[in-house]
Amino acid sequence: MSMSMHAAGDIPLQITSENSSSERRITPSWTIGQLKAKLEPITGIPPLSQKLTLKLGSQQSVPMEAADEENTQLGVFPLAPYAEIHVTDIRPSGMRPNFTDASQVAKYELPPDEYEKKTDSVLAWKKAQKLGRFDPAAPSLEQAKFQALETEIKNRGIEIGKRCRVGGQDTKRGVVMYIGEVEEIPGGAGKWIGVKLDEPVGRNDGSLAGGKRYWGKDGDPKSGVFVRPERVEVGDWPVIDDLEDMEEI
Repeated sequence: MSMSMHAAGDIPLQITSENSSSERRITPSWTIGQLKAKLEPITGIPPLSQKLTLKLGSQQSVPMEAADEENTQLGVFPLAPYAEIHVTDIRPSGMRPNFTDASQVAKYELPPDEYEKKTDSVLAWKKAQKLGRFDPAAPSLEQAKFQALETEIKNRGIEIGKRCRVGGQDTKRGVVMYIGEVEEIPGGAGKWIGVKLDEPVGRNDGSLAGGKRYWGKDGDPKSGVFVRPERVEVGDWPVIDDLEDMEEI
């Protein structure tokens, strides 16, 4: 007889464990061994690792154990309707499965092409409502990126000929020499800021990989850098005089 089937004389009891709690009907003629076998799929605890305790309200708890559990019926214990049988897992903590850590559960991921075909998904709803990237009037991701760069340039007051520093470093002061696209940078669509640094600590001389020259001439020191607008700070950044702090001789 499974635990879901019951007959006259069955007693409703609360079955609890560390990870579960449910009401079950118990047949007093079952043996302790039979009960433990039925509790395994409910609690996840193997029969040999179960310790049963009958709790009758405020009365003292009663251990449900016997020398011969396969022949000892539950009727020998003071079962009462809606009392509690608590199942304790006696295995060492390191040997118990963790039923509460969802990160250890294998998750099914629907392939993108199958998800695209579904008609009852969030994606399908967005398509129907023309939301997000499905809005014909919405800018593309690339357009949004270009607009963000334009806004950054304007907000920072970046203009050709202005003094600036790069990356918040005083050692990288210079002059804005170029604002615009730099085709030689792979995947670098959108505007870049070309800065000629005061010191030859840059990466180029105003041109890249023998391509277009943005400023300067061949043979100039490598004092040039191309950076995105968010790294450029326009302001009164005079050329650093290395001799300024030297004492007079």
